[in-house]
Amino acid sequence: MKRVLVLLGVPLICVIALVIDGFGSSEQADSVIAGSPPPEPLPVFPSMVYVPAGDFLMGTAVESLYRLGEVDEFPQRKIWLDDYYIDIHEVTNAQYKVYLDSTKAEPPHRWEDGNYGIGEDGWPIISIRHDEAVAYARFIGKRLPTEAEWEKAARGVEGRRFPWGDNFDPSLCNNGDALMPIMSFPGGVSPYGLYDMAGNAAEWVDGWYEAYPRTEEDILPRDLPDRKDQFRKNRRIYRGGSWNSFMKFNRCANRENTKVSKSWVYVGFRCAMDPPWKKR
Repeated sequence: MKRVLVLLGVPLICVIALVIDGFGSSEQADSVIAGSPPPEPLPVFPSMVYVPAGDFLMGTAVESLYRLGEVDEFPQRKIWLDDYYIDIHEVTNAQYKVYLDSTKAEPPHRWEDGNYGIGEDGWPIISIRHDEAVAYARFIGKRLPTEAEWEKAARGVEGRRFPWGDNFDPSLCNNGDALMPIMSFPGGVSPYGLYDMAGNAAEWVDGWYEAYPRTEEDILPRDLPDRKDQFRKNRRIYRGGSWNSFMKFNRCANRENTKVSKSWVYVGFRCAMDPPWKKR
């Protein structure tokens, strides 16, 4: 059974304990050699879920590009991913503040006197650059999810358009006028039980903005302009849409990109982690 810990309204000392607890791994996991199947029972990590290895559908099929998709999501393909753990919710202000106090790193520019607003403990951290998200993840022994890991965790293995299904429902995500606390829309969780994979804060992922691999059969219709000239290795990717995004940008397959030096008031992140029994 999954164990879920919620950070809303918890004292700061509890947040510190939660962050430290995330470092741990079971003795059983340490004894498992690389390449072997998951141990039983499966190690549990606070506020994370386990995504098993296997195939999933990534990207958007050509017939959907005319209505909602973008050509940088093409082609849709079945790919195999190794197993991993991923956070059930976006990193919060309170969690990020623990990191700042410990490392003396620069706080987000929107914070006043190095602090977030009163009552915003459980809001997603935003207005940070991609490299700052990477630094936080490394500090707690995790990393950013790859694009593929993020998309599989958001839509499951069968290529859902949104985390909850193929039809958009504004009551299942924060697609409104302002940022909200994490986990405010429990009805919109992904197949793996992740919150806010659509809306609220968009999320940095690991990797550069590049074209998906194509085969000789992956041909775009002539009336759909390609984006090959727009792919550059100096742009980072964020996923999931946000509180100020239109419906199409909240799709699981949607890709957005920006310069490496940028931070935005609608972009945060969540962390992922390799299983402790995989020695990389």
